[in-house]
Amino acid sequence: NHNDIYSPQTQTLQQPIMSFQKGLCSCFDDFGWCCITMLFPCYTAGKIAADVDQSCCLCGCASVIPLVGNFTRASIRGSLREKNRIDGSWLSDCCLHLFCPVCSLCQEIQEVQAGTLA
Repeated sequence: NHNDIYSPQTQTLQQPIMSFQKGLCSCFDDFGWCCITMLFPCYTAGKIAADVDQSCCLCGCASVIPLVGNFTRASIRGSLREKNRIDGSWLSDCCLHLFCPVCSLCQEIQEVQAGTLA
């Protein structure tokens, strides 16, 4: 594949760094998940956590605890980024889940759904 990058240090073929397939403000691209996330953000957080091999129940429940939830969701986002080789940082994940939690969750669940369909 011409998009792959050969790394001489590790002598392996690595996928290039990507970005999320949907923008942060693409909440309404999947109206069903947007509504679920608005009403039950813990459910969406749990689904995303399950996709990155973390406990869906624990992460879903922790996601609704003030401040703890922000860091829990940021951690899940970081795991999703790592799994899909998406550029970003832990600090940006924390800021997104502090100031735009619903948009962030919608973006993440759309990424999970796109990966499921691929």
